[in-house]
Amino acid sequence: MLTMSKILNISNYFIYLSQKNNRSDLTNKKLQKLLYYSQAWNLVFRNKKLFKDNIEAWVHGPAIPIIYHEYKQYGSQPIDKEVKKEDFSSLSSQDKKILDEIWKIYGIFDAEYLEALTHSELPWQEARKRYEPFEASNKTISTDSMKKFYDSKRKKT
Repeated sequence: MLTMSKILNISNYFIYLSQKNNRSDLTNKKLQKLLYYSQAWNLVFRNKKLFKDNIEAWVHGPAIPIIYHEYKQYGSQPIDKEVKKEDFSSLSSQDKKILDEIWKIYGIFDAEYLEALTHSELPWQEARKRYEPFEASNKTISTDSMKKFYDSKRKKT
């Protein structure tokens, strides 16, 4: 039996939260940013990666190619896939706790706001520094830079 990758389980959880909270704006782009912030804050609070997939510094912000391709058929429309609790049952309660916090903090914003936010932050900027604004890139955003940047933000609050 093929098991679903952790990143897909996490994506399903965000889709589930979106549906449960009657938010109809969870697009592929917004999902990408939620995954990025989940990885970043998990690195800060749990000192480990939430998922193994690399996050790339794309033109429209942080992106995970496998997730982009999984949901690209939706274009810029909301993801309306039906999700059941079994679709993310392999996530631990600690995983869900951090994802719930990310949803609470970042889920209220639309994809364009989250794109602008990631563009204003160092990890994406550092990964994009040798690229023109609309030049494609598959450069990985360093988890070290993510941890360092968001940990410094945490310490300022």
